[in-house]
Amino acid sequence: MSARLMTKTAAVAALCLLALPAMAHPGHGESVGFLAGFAHPFTGIDHLLAMLGVGIWGGQQRRGLGQSATFLGMMLLGALAGMVGLTVPGLETGIAATVALVGLAIALALALPNWLGMGLVGLFALAHGNAHGQELPAASATCGFMLASAILLAAGRFTGQVLAERMLRVAGVALTAAGVVLMGIA
Repeated sequence: MSARLMTKTAAVAALCLLALPAMAHPGHGESVGFLAGFAHPFTGIDHLLAMLGVGIWGGQQRRGLGQSATFLGMMLLGALAGMVGLTVPGLETGIAATVALVGLAIALALALPNWLGMGLVGLFALAHGNAHGQELPAASATCGFMLASAILLAAGRFTGQVLAERMLRVAGVALTAAGVVLMGIA
């Protein structure tokens, strides 16, 4: 498959994903248990792409699990803040920006010092966690979205380790484009 065809295929796939409704955000009032929390990262395109992207970037760098662990820990802190009513201004736009930024990091094969990469991922996670905590304030839902997030991060990490560099860069471009579109509709 040529690079041009792969780029077109990735762009079409990203646009198809954007056509999905952002079901992770509205109307969780009636169902906030473990299953609602577990489904949340899979049903919100912004959360899904960001967590896969963070995993891919970590796998691409071939370092330890520091970025994934940082993401999970900081997401939990952000969720706790959201549960007690602390909100982040411009949260939806910020979450969409995390998708674009992690896509850019993948596309450029950005290799930051470990502490800086973990700091950046930690900031991304605070935003995602804050949104989760506001929308799903039950402890059981928190357990659900933490488990789902760990699964997505691991899947992304595996992908980042096994895909050819050219495919990773195409995926990064697609994530960046998706993030920019999401920022436009946030």
